[in-house]
Amino acid sequence: MTIQPLIKRLLLWRYKYISQKNFVFLLAMLIGLLAGLVSVTIKNITYGIEWVLDHLAIVSRNSIYFILPVIGLWLVYLFVKYVSKKKVEHAIPSILFSLSKKNGLLERSKIYLPLITAPITAGFGGSVGLLGPAIASASAVSSNLSQLLHVDRKTRTLLIGCAAAGVISSIFQSPIAAIIFAIEVFSLDLTFASLLPLLIASVSSVLMSYFFVGNSVLLSFNVTTPFALRDTLFFIILGVGTGVASIYFSKIYFAVYKFFDRFKTNGQRLIVGGLAIGVMLYFIPPLYGEGFDFINDLLDGNHLHALGKTPFDDFLDNIWVIIALLIGITIFKAVAMTTTFAAGGAGGIIIPTMVMGSALGNVVAKIINNIGLGFQVSESNFTLIGMAGLIAGVLHAPLTAIFLIAEITGGYQLFVPLMITVSMSFIITKNSIEHTIYTKELAEKGALLTHNKDQSVLTLMRLDSVIEKNFRVLHPEMTLGDMLHQGVAKSSRNLFPVVDEHQQLVGIILLDNIREVMFDQSLYNSTTVETFMHNPPEQIIYEKDAMKTVMKKFQDTGAWNLPVIKDGKYFGFVSKSKLLTAYRRELINFTT
Repeated sequence: MTIQPLIKRLLLWRYKYISQKNFVFLLAMLIGLLAGLVSVTIKNITYGIEWVLDHLAIVSRNSIYFILPVIGLWLVYLFVKYVSKKKVEHAIPSILFSLSKKNGLLERSKIYLPLITAPITAGFGGSVGLLGPAIASASAVSSNLSQLLHVDRKTRTLLIGCAAAGVISSIFQSPIAAIIFAIEVFSLDLTFASLLPLLIASVSSVLMSYFFVGNSVLLSFNVTTPFALRDTLFFIILGVGTGVASIYFSKIYFAVYKFFDRFKTNGQRLIVGGLAIGVMLYFIPPLYGEGFDFINDLLDGNHLHALGKTPFDDFLDNIWVIIALLIGITIFKAVAMTTTFAAGGAGGIIIPTMVMGSALGNVVAKIINNIGLGFQVSESNFTLIGMAGLIAGVLHAPLTAIFLIAEITGGYQLFVPLMITVSMSFIITKNSIEHTIYTKELAEKGALLTHNKDQSVLTLMRLDSVIEKNFRVLHPEMTLGDMLHQGVAKSSRNLFPVVDEHQQLVGIILLDNIREVMFDQSLYNSTTVETFMHNPPEQIIYEKDAMKTVMKKFQDTGAWNLPVIKDGKYFGFVSKSKLLTAYRRELINFTT
């Protein structure tokens, strides 16, 4: 028996015995388990690659830093070109675009491609994270399972959010932060209908993580130094610092990409990027791979082990040299990460953000403790809170940052300093950069879903669904008589597009424009369409204008119909009445 009859029988049984609400709960649990499995898989593949490279290395790791990133990027390049034949995409932006413009439908290949390209990239030294690719893979699993079980778009969106929450929950064993991440980043509505499936998925994923790795966690820390009121100013300073660093992180991301756009071939990008990463890794070894070991060493107060073997080992007895190296990590982590992406690697930005934040927090604490003013603060606490500040600033996800660090520490002793630093970082970054690395390009294309329902409904609407083409096309040289016989007499519309021999729109004619002369037969042969046509008040550009722009053009012009131009040629019209009808219909679907 093939799979389709089995699915059909399963669906019939489900419709008969299981309510829609309980069905969603079951799917959320299943997706949570699968998300946990994906997280464990991508981690183990990466660790396996790193273990092999460590045991194959005949010389010190620093000596082969120049070549390892190039090899990893080259392997990814060969895999993409000859095996997958699909371009490497950024994980979260591709999911957000799918939610807004593809009804949450993700290709089946996205289930396994991130599990191959990301571990190779990170395992060979690419300075990227695995969280984003894990979310991409789990989301693709969720999307394809939803398609198989004939789930509607709104539920499919929720289940993709469940997959993302499951991955976060599994990796950090932080189910609350995972739920908030899904709500903040994927713009899900915080309702009971969405909250319970997210909770089920998060808990299921944590259980899967416990099943495979037991109680071991990637980040674990117990607060030994509680918050003191006298440290408030220092946490404000840290908030300002992480806010500025978040702006730097975002701007350097786009600047590096712009630099690599100069290279004409992927091979050139690969070689230049690989060598650049190798140089950075040689001087700053903690930039290698994800960086969880670096964070844990800082949390343990072991900065020498965190820095590893560097060309500056002879000077590490000077605390200011250590501070300088940590500042180097803060600066170059974003550069190394983006260079890895621009050169063709695959990975995520969340973990690099945390690495950069941990280094910056530790730097601030070390400066306070060694500046000679008699102050003493907990370097571990500042390391944790620095991570939160960067997450809030770079991802524009302040609540995720607060609850993630709170759950990592196993309590809420740092809740007040977390709120101080995170709020400062978020305010500074949000006022300087409206959109994140994830959302900037999507917002420019009008493909970004937000918590603004009106904006989201416009984003979900399709221009094709409101374009009308049943208009009689006229030509400038047609006489008034030809226009009446071939156009007006055969059309139920009161609007006529005028196009030239290249099908380019040169004007429009309203029935009102010719009403006074349409019965004057003396003008039938002496006047032409060109005499009566005029320019439309505005044009809709098919390839460029998002629905928000279309709506604004109607609002600004007061027109009832606007022409659509596609590839420079006339394509049809959009009417205000059909646009508003489609908007109301989409709003009902979105809110019910």
